[in-house]
Amino acid sequence: MGGASFVRLSVCSGRCTGPGGALGAAMSVFVTRRIPAEGLRVLSQASGYRVQQWDSEEPVPRAELLSRVAGTRGLLCLLSDRIDREVLDAAGPGLKVISTMSVGFDHLALDEIKKRGIRVGYTPDVLTDATAELSVALLLSACRRLLEAAQQVKSGGWTTWKPLWMCGYGLSDSTVGIIGLGRIGQAVARRLKPFGVKKFLYTGSGPKPESAAEFGAEFVPLVRLAEESDFVVVTCALTPATQGMCNKDFFSRMKKTSVFVNTSRGAVVNQEDLYDALAQGQIAAAGLDVTTPEPLPTDHPLLSLENCGKLPRWLKWVAESAQRSLGLWSAADWPTCQAGQPAEPPRAQAAVTCIVQSRWEGQVQD
Repeated sequence: MGGASFVRLSVCSGRCTGPGGALGAAMSVFVTRRIPAEGLRVLSQASGYRVQQWDSEEPVPRAELLSRVAGTRGLLCLLSDRIDREVLDAAGPGLKVISTMSVGFDHLALDEIKKRGIRVGYTPDVLTDATAELSVALLLSACRRLLEAAQQVKSGGWTTWKPLWMCGYGLSDSTVGIIGLGRIGQAVARRLKPFGVKKFLYTGSGPKPESAAEFGAEFVPLVRLAEESDFVVVTCALTPATQGMCNKDFFSRMKKTSVFVNTSRGAVVNQEDLYDALAQGQIAAAGLDVTTPEPLPTDHPLLSLENCGKLPRWLKWVAESAQRSLGLWSAADWPTCQAGQPAEPPRAQAAVTCIVQSRWEGQVQD
């Protein structure tokens, strides 16, 4: 198992006697990865719950997941864990709560989960600032050609001052298009505004006048956003409506000097079409921290392009406090949800909800 092992934390307070006891697996929680200690502590202190953890930085093997989830009451998972009908069937009818240590939830079979009356918690706001900061970093890196320039320094390509060498594009007086003006989209706009952006455009499932007012942003169709934006930043959720949305037609409408940034989900973008657009000079550059699959194979065509910057998705988690919060909030949600109550705003910073809501589906914003 590559050094991985299971950690069992028995905190039954006299009410649980183990697998063969009165409560047994019916009052157990399975954690699919090594998470911050604060999160495990919250679970452990919820008396009556027997906690099992896949003690590794690597994903739990599918066969182990199916085996260990059997008979559990709660499941704390990560974005890389596909929780589908097979997992739900393996868990059985005793599974009441799924808490995911992630902002997104496209790895969860929501329709099937709702059918079974299972409550779900996620952490939508804990990485808002970190993701927005990374989005801006990718945008600046792409438009100012920072990764290319750094490579030239290392390879000896920088020989003397050349007026037109490695010139990029500036944000001043530009038009920025944001796909998905949700929490993250707004946080991105808020950080870009001081750079002297002339105009913000946004698109999504519908106008958001109250949110857009802060930036004077205009709601437009996707086509117009692609045609008029100097910079396009994708911060939407992955839904059937947004899957493959940024495709050949979309890139063909963008300016040849435009920069494309995606920090939402890899499947929102048709990567073959993005490669063609970059390789053929249809758009100037791209910055990505999400792809399909993750990680990308080292021989993937996108990684061969100098005008495409790709960072590991988990750079969003650079702040230790954000990692702790993810583990803590997702863990804290379990004892609350299993009692049939939504997470209290003071307890989880209004970031975790225990009910799979139908409004999640079909939205463009994050």
